[in-house]
Amino acid sequence: MTKERIEVIAYSGYRGEESPRIILHQGERIEVIEILGQWIEERSENRERKRFFKIKGSDGAFRKIYHDEKLMEWFHTDD
Repeated sequence: MTKERIEVIAYSGYRGEESPRIILHQGERIEVIEILGQWIEERSENRERKRFFKIKGSDGAFRKIYHDEKLMEWFHTDD
């Protein structure tokens, strides 16, 4: 899995970084038009937890992004 750190403006509900609204990627501001799916992956051995989103952006592209709760960072992945 290739990953790239991105900046995300997210709606912060009671759980913190809950859902992405805007992605800042390679100097471009992309609005999240639709969240097509979301899920959580957690590893029991190190309690690493990632919150994934499959989204459609205002540029028409589909992306898979995730928030790494341990690092408190957002990433774009191409797998």
